[in-house]
Amino acid sequence: MNSKKLAPGEKIIGLNESTIEDFWSWAYSDVLSNTNRAIFAEFIIAHTLGVTDQPRIEWDEVDIRYKGKKIEVKSAAYVQRWKQDKPSTIRLDISKKWAWNAEENEYSTQPIRASNVYVFCIFEGKDENDVLNMDFWKFYVLSTRDIDELFGEQKTIGIRKLEKTTTTVRYAEFKKWIISTIEK
Repeated sequence: MNSKKLAPGEKIIGLNESTIEDFWSWAYSDVLSNTNRAIFAEFIIAHTLGVTDQPRIEWDEVDIRYKGKKIEVKSAAYVQRWKQDKPSTIRLDISKKWAWNAEENEYSTQPIRASNVYVFCIFEGKDENDVLNMDFWKFYVLSTRDIDELFGEQKTIGIRKLEKTTTTVRYAEFKKWIISTIEK
């Protein structure tokens, strides 16, 4: 089930010299939108850990695999693409799910948290142009064991509880922090 990464210059046959890069630029330039921001957050983590050699697998039980560990990435932002009267309230999904393991092509027998670690990525910028600047992101890392113990069957977590539970880490310190959490 290994798919290959496409090169940006890969031609789209029959579309007047269009390339896959043209498609990516058209489809994914709005990094602030919820769906694209979530995938961008996964990319940030995968890039930081050096595991972008294979493309992401949509619907896999976890977002990233790193040295035998499974990582779930969640993202949120105070600003959204739509008109807002006030900043969004941060709520992050930690619910158990029916997990599909892409490597084994099997579903879990019950709802689970399939990862070893959760990484919560919060975009704090006030302007959509800031989304590509790591200075406007903060990160929280929690082991799934800690989530299970602290939050049990809870489905979401707010920013205040997250800040009481773990340390806020800026991108500059993030790699060291996530690796130490994964290796616990």
